[in-house]
Amino acid sequence: MYKTISPTLLLLLLLIAVFNQTLAQSGVEQRIKQVENNLTENIQFGESGPMNLQQRMAHYKVKGLSIAVIKDYKVDWLKSYGFADSEQKIPVTDKTLFQAASISKSLNGLGVIKLFKNRKLDMYADINTYLKSWKFPYDSLSKGKKINTANLLSHTAGLSVHGFAGYEPGTAIPTVIQILNGEQPANSAAVRSLFEPGIRPQYSGGGTTITQLMVTDLTKKRYEDYMRDEVLKPLGMQNSTFAQPPVGLKPGMLATGYDVEGTEIKGKYHIYPEQAPAGLWTNPGDLAKYIIETQLALAGKSAKLLDQESTKLRLSPYMNKESALGVFVEDYNGIKYFGHGGSNEGFRSGYYGSFEGGNGLVIMVNSDNGEIIQELINSIAHVYGFTGLNKTRKIVLADVSDQELDSYLGNYQLTPDLVLSISREGKQVYAQATGQSKIAAYAESSTKFFFKVINAKMEFIKDAQGKVSKMIFTQGATIEAKRL
Repeated sequence: MYKTISPTLLLLLLLIAVFNQTLAQSGVEQRIKQVENNLTENIQFGESGPMNLQQRMAHYKVKGLSIAVIKDYKVDWLKSYGFADSEQKIPVTDKTLFQAASISKSLNGLGVIKLFKNRKLDMYADINTYLKSWKFPYDSLSKGKKINTANLLSHTAGLSVHGFAGYEPGTAIPTVIQILNGEQPANSAAVRSLFEPGIRPQYSGGGTTITQLMVTDLTKKRYEDYMRDEVLKPLGMQNSTFAQPPVGLKPGMLATGYDVEGTEIKGKYHIYPEQAPAGLWTNPGDLAKYIIETQLALAGKSAKLLDQESTKLRLSPYMNKESALGVFVEDYNGIKYFGHGGSNEGFRSGYYGSFEGGNGLVIMVNSDNGEIIQELINSIAHVYGFTGLNKTRKIVLADVSDQELDSYLGNYQLTPDLVLSISREGKQVYAQATGQSKIAAYAESSTKFFFKVINAKMEFIKDAQGKVSKMIFTQGATIEAKRL
């Protein structure tokens, strides 16, 4: 016999549910407010302290920004700020699509590993086994060693071409083979060996582009169609696309890109035929689905795309300490995160997902100025207690003499195609890499300098005669750069 619930008890239960929901929402709104008012720079000195999000957007001339925070395997909140297009006064919403840039590599890794899981591809065989329309031209620099797919995904193939500039709408767009060969109308160099595979990481968007061709050669599908059907749809990323340019979207769905001064990118955004390393259009809400599914798969609680074994493989650094298969891994005394950053013309982004506990974040901006992203990460990590992600530290700057500063000025060879130029204006030292804007460097000792906008350091080394002969540059990997 079943007893009916009295109207009074039913009303009480309803009131309790409403109260709990209101309490939970109040907690979320409180966390959002805390995040919005606790932005901090990586390096603090002098009187610097917590800052407000809207004020920092104005400071950096960031037009639009969107955030997702993940807690306990669920999206705790999504919120967007500013304009997707400032001239047309189109606001950023949770549906607005940004260029994910190099975050594309993480989703590409899923697509490639799915081919491995389905026995269409051996991750450790020579890539030319699967390339049909083009073959990688091995030469003496590879020293007889063959490149495998895991090398390409983990940036351990020893290949050239760090990243891509994209193409203005209306200009000639090269094919993938033209890009790999560095042939017109491609605006990047040919993807070739710099050194033998497997000896050290060398970030290469060119290597990721090779996996794009492997996918199309193996599946006989357009890359964007394969990724839509086999990766994005299973993850529930219904608003995202690898199509270049996207088609069939409602007006105002795509964010317009802006430079560091807040000026609109010509054509509103660039087109990236290098889809695997740079071509994803998405938003924090969709990327949060990818992060959560990765976390659940790693815990053995879901397998929408990859099972636990394949996910562990994907998140394991290959032939190095940090570069896994399409993601980077950071370990803070046993607290691990997978993640990636993104940098396309007019767009910057970044995400983290924890290995355990179901925590994470996604931040995307339609600006060439990505400094605000780490400031927001610092704030979110502070509010949520995400161990290791808050990079803020307070230091006292060293007082270096003009004579000493002058001894550091000049050019330093970081890689065969990358030179770092050191200059100064008064006491302020600047570093400028080939093809990039100059950034300020700050002295923590008479010979050691750090940067606020990137996680890197440089140390000047003198020879036996007391002259500066080289620089030790550290940004993940450590490079000994000879003075030119």
